Amino acid sequence: IALGIGGVKMLEAAGFKIRKYHMNEGHPSLLTLELLRKNDMNPDKVRDLCIFTTHTPVEAGHDKFPYDMVQEILGEIIPLKILKKLGGQDRLNMTRLALNLSKYVNGVTKRHTDFSRKLFPGHHISAITNGVHSFTWTCDSFRKLYDKYLPGWANEPELLVRVDGIPDEEIWQAHMEAKEKLIDFVYKKTDVSLDQDVLTLGFARRATAYKRPDLLFSDVGKLKELNSKGRIQVIFAGKAHPKDWSGKQLIEEIYGYIEKLRNVMKIVYLEDYGMQMAAKLTSGVDVWLNTPLPPLEASGTSGMKAAHNGVINFSVLDGWWIEGCIEGVTGWAIGPSPNEPVGEDERRRRELEDLYNKLEYLIIPTFYKKRDDWIHMMENSIGKVAYYFNSHRMMRRYVTEAYL
Repeated sequence: IALGIGGVKMLEAAGFKIRKYHMNEGHPSLLTLELLRKNDMNPDKVRDLCIFTTHTPVEAGHDKFPYDMVQEILGEIIPLKILKKLGGQDRLNMTRLALNLSKYVNGVTKRHTDFSRKLFPGHHISAITNGVHSFTWTCDSFRKLYDKYLPGWANEPELLVRVDGIPDEEIWQAHMEAKEKLIDFVYKKTDVSLDQDVLTLGFARRATAYKRPDLLFSDVGKLKELNSKGRIQVIFAGKAHPKDWSGKQLIEEIYGYIEKLRNVMKIVYLEDYGMQMAAKLTSGVDVWLNTPLPPLEASGTSGMKAAHNGVINFSVLDGWWIEGCIEGVTGWAIGPSPNEPVGEDERRRRELEDLYNKLEYLIIPTFYKKRDDWIHMMENSIGKVAYYFNSHRMMRRYVTEAYL
């Protein structure tokens, strides 16, 4: 109510003349009811004013409220019969309300859009893949490097496609500066001294079951074997929602693995995860690991942030990575293509096979024995991923397709 109805009234009181209202998720969709009241209950006029972006394929992310609660709190802000027609007959579905009163609707990746079309048949849903703000998520050492060789990149991130003009040794030096800062930060937080020359994996995001932060530990014996062939260290971070008990349990389990492997390899879990910490992690590790359960990752953006700093992605094919992954060129995929019809058991078997085999036969050997090839992949991460998966490109799409 405060976000939707209150938001419209607040903007009006402040003197703003709004041409378009862009709703992200269904949470603010009550603004459509305020707009209906202001536009003679004409849904076509409201649709011309509204844009809706759905961000989640998870059912719990779509708010639904019983109509007796709606009437008790809101009163009859519009006739109940009309509200049910727009928001659902049984309960007020905030996502459905936004869908029915928006002229332009989109998902946040191509895969998520396909899933959303199945979830909400009968609605025209476009795809605008998310992006990150390039300057914000590029660390100091790479900002200086891009300023030197690609002036204007911060306002025109497409210039990152010319990364091949930057000498390899300067790419590596910029990375090592970021890695040193991360290692110093980890030491101050945990008293654990990581090694700058050791292959470092990063995993940082909200701790919840479908993100599967524990997938790396599915075969502890195999992990030990990999570490004996080429040393690995891992940095985890991420908070669980206060009511997500399974997410909290996952954090406890990872702490258990840290203790179990204490004398074998260095693994840390950083507390108080936030934007500043995320920036250090996505710029300072060597490989960015992401293991969501498909198709529950609508987009994900941490890997895009990593790519801006030459960090290489190693991820399950879900969300944005389906569009960003060129196997062995921009990074590596874990598990089958989303277009392959496989059962859950077979999917997991192939995910674990890829996870351990690609670490053993591709990632570890390339990092330790083929430095030139590794730096070339870092350059691909910048020039083939970061140049496209940024908010400048994303906003151009919104402006030209939705706002104008």
